Amino acid sequence: MRAALLSATSVSSAPVSVAAPVFYPLTVERTYPTELTAAVVRGAVVVDIRTHAERAEQGTLPGALAIPAELVAERLDPVSPGRLAAAVDHDVEWILVSADGTRSHGAVAALLAQGLRRVTHLVGGYAAIRAARLVDAISVAEHVAEDVARVTAH
Repeated sequence: MRAALLSATSVSSAPVSVAAPVFYPLTVERTYPTELTAAVVRGAVVVDIRTHAERAEQGTLPGALAIPAELVAERLDPVSPGRLAAAVDHDVEWILVSADGTRSHGAVAALLAQGLRRVTHLVGGYAAIRAARLVDAISVAEHVAEDVARVTAH
């Protein structure tokens, strides 16, 4: 389950009786490494925004789309002429992965401002996936394996 990241805040400074707190969403939602497999199984698309040099040094993320951070806004935007085929609307679930989670956090904020509604970043980035031994978490989903088979068959 994706972390909701909601903050409880009282509506007024007056003493609050028994009323329930009001929840305001923070600007960026997160996905944790342990949630990655379930997210991919339900259809989330994982996007590795690390540089080519980072992927060469740290390792690849099988099943993820590798898109440089500077192109991710154009590729995931469903109204962009340079969009990916998977970017069919603003409700596609995207999970961005950077080396340590920092760059993906900023990219998610920009994508949310652009109108995408279901985009998160992976807390801790690739380093956290690797530490949790979940590098193959994406490729185990049946639909990902089928997609890889179709692409490599050509």
